[in-house]
Amino acid sequence: MKAVFIGKFNEERREFLRKTSTFTAYTLAGIGFLSACEKEENTPQGQNEQPVNEKEAEEAITVTGTAVRIDLAKLDSLKSAGAWLLISQARLLVVNLGNNNFKVLSSVCTHQGCSDSWNFANNLFICTCHNSRFRTDGTVEQGPASSPLRVYQTALSNDVLTITL
Repeated sequence: MKAVFIGKFNEERREFLRKTSTFTAYTLAGIGFLSACEKEENTPQGQNEQPVNEKEAEEAITVTGTAVRIDLAKLDSLKSAGAWLLISQARLLVVNLGNNNFKVLSSVCTHQGCSDSWNFANNLFICTCHNSRFRTDGTVEQGPASSPLRVYQTALSNDVLTITL
């Protein structure tokens, strides 16, 4: 399985982003014309974001042509609110919104098709290729993307999250 990535947003990161957002906005506006669609290398990564152990991911995540199944008993880190997961093989973003409420979106950014460069902060998925931001319902919060991400249907039963492709 290729590049499974999981993270959890924390309060310290939220405060950092809040304090730096104004500075970042002015900086990007000032030099935006010079670097129009250049990948933003300095997008902060969450402190708890870590690649999932390959063996753990293979045991917990099953990808077929019609569905993806995640055994939460084997991938315990996705059980907490705010935890998120990028499944590169299936091109999916999975986020736990709390109270057994999971949202699953396409990880293919609608701006230029980047699929493996994502962060999650303030309940927004951020495509770090060009800094487009999407709400957990897939709608665009901030461009350059102008179209929403595809949303997938999910079902949770006996600690197994099934995503219908």
